[in-house]
Amino acid sequence: MDTDILTTILARKRETLADEQQAVPLDYLAAQLGDPQPGISMKQHLAASPYGIIAEFKRRSPSKGWIHQEADPALVAPAYQAAGASALSILTDAPFFGGSLKDLRQARSQVRLPILRKDFIVSPYQLYQAKLTGADAVLLIAAALRVDECRSLAAEAHRLQLEVLLELHREEELAYIHENIDMVGINNRNLGTFHTDVENSFRLAEQLPKDTVLVSESGISQPATVRRLRQAGFRGFLIGETFMRSTDPGEALAGFIRQLQEEESL
Repeated sequence: MDTDILTTILARKRETLADEQQAVPLDYLAAQLGDPQPGISMKQHLAASPYGIIAEFKRRSPSKGWIHQEADPALVAPAYQAAGASALSILTDAPFFGGSLKDLRQARSQVRLPILRKDFIVSPYQLYQAKLTGADAVLLIAAALRVDECRSLAAEAHRLQLEVLLELHREEELAYIHENIDMVGINNRNLGTFHTDVENSFRLAEQLPKDTVLVSESGISQPATVRRLRQAGFRGFLIGETFMRSTDPGEALAGFIRQLQEEESL
């Protein structure tokens, strides 16, 4: 794998998208969608939740390989819901994360939680895919887009009744925040090197407006970390590998929330 993993992923993504659009044109997706209807608000769920866990369905990662290769979203998604997840994140990138839009569709059929399509979104085509397969929100990654591209995609997402989680990693990316951003995620993982540092969330949170619905992403494995992040203003905590490495991701999440409850009662 190249040192800059993000560059490799984006190049492959654009190739894949070209093939997908040739097979199924955007006009066809638009006709299938019709008049977009509002989904389930991820922003509201996180703001109202006592724990704010965004439980992720993730089979593999570029840096660590397979995590849970045979995982079934039709089983894991409802288990996450039963365990107390506030929202779900479904990775739909195939080459690097072993995911698919089918995974999102299967999860949607099983739960009444908000679902985030987590992918490397660079085209409006992917927004239509997300809406048609049942996503309520999409991830836009500042490091993968120019500011004008991000603004255009966020506006189109809102037109399609999708909420937007903007992912930042560096202070320089604060300029990507604008009126069509519903939630701001701080990625603790550098997408170029995949090095993880949870302190990144604390550093950037101090520079964001206090009314922002903040999400901390990646590298969270301990309930004590969630407690510290909540005290710093975060309301969402995107956690995947910690749960997916278990043979029973739902029970792993349930145990994590039980520990949070125990810590709060002390």
